[in-house]
Amino acid sequence: MRRHAESLAQRVWYRPSPLSTALLPLSLVFGLVAGARRCAYRRGWRKAERLPVPVIVVGNLVAGGAGKTPLVLWLVEQLRVRGWRPGILSRGYQGKNERPTAVQPGADPSRVGDEPALLAERAGVPVWIGRRRAQAGRALLAAHPECNVLVCDDGLQHYALARDFEIAVEDERGHGNGRLLPAGPLREPATRRVDATVVNGGGRAGAYAMRLEPAGFYAVHDGRPVSVEELRGKRLHAVAGIGHPARFFRQLEALGLQCVPHAFPDHHRYRAADLQFADCDAVLMTEKDAVKCRGFGRTDLVALRVEAVVDPALADLIETRLHGSAPA
Repeated sequence: MRRHAESLAQRVWYRPSPLSTALLPLSLVFGLVAGARRCAYRRGWRKAERLPVPVIVVGNLVAGGAGKTPLVLWLVEQLRVRGWRPGILSRGYQGKNERPTAVQPGADPSRVGDEPALLAERAGVPVWIGRRRAQAGRALLAAHPECNVLVCDDGLQHYALARDFEIAVEDERGHGNGRLLPAGPLREPATRRVDATVVNGGGRAGAYAMRLEPAGFYAVHDGRPVSVEELRGKRLHAVAGIGHPARFFRQLEALGLQCVPHAFPDHHRYRAADLQFADCDAVLMTEKDAVKCRGFGRTDLVALRVEAVVDPALADLIETRLHGSAPA
């Protein structure tokens, strides 16, 4: 059943569907509740907590991943080369820590979430998780007083944390049928204003373009680099438990690799049995999948690292805004 969850969302949210129409009354209720909550924060009836350093939120208007984590990694590096000292906040999707918790490289994804585990390995900056982002941010700053800007991975709808710059990430699917959950993919109306929109794998007027470039394969169990030449001609299977698995499968095809694809729901918690395939020399996967499969002890699991390439004008805009909001 879980393997078909993403394909069902595709059928309902990204093409005309009788089920989507039937779900419209629930979308109306969802929209009223979400709108009331947003209004309560904007009018000051509920208080958003402001941290002593600028906060950048990278999130989605639509449900499902569109490339937030690679964008966060790109943004952190851009801030570092410009002299800032960033830290990262995250809710910790499917993680088990409700209180603020530091995420160390090699952390168990079942405890902290797959994306925070990956960020801790790749970013080279402090990563903290917590259900209450402001509380996690204060804990991070107490442990790392050198940090002078925080990047929040997801949390566009977490209004309890005041922010200085908002980025909404989309992909080539856009807003799908344009309807709110559950009839469509939108968490908030498409008219919701943000400071910048980034489109992964496409471009449109008024948005910043981003693409994910392959940066090499590596063996999941020990990190050994694996060349494309080592994989060509092998019996390959590919798994993807991300928001848009088809994008990953297209990347592999563009590299000249023929694979049997297996799409899983976003944030899927892999079991060893999920990766048992007949006639298989290697199983290819994303980095987000790899952090959850390292403990299987298999030498035939190979991950593809990707790097975000983003319109540099976005970094210029963010730095200008940060200089205006940073404390004196």
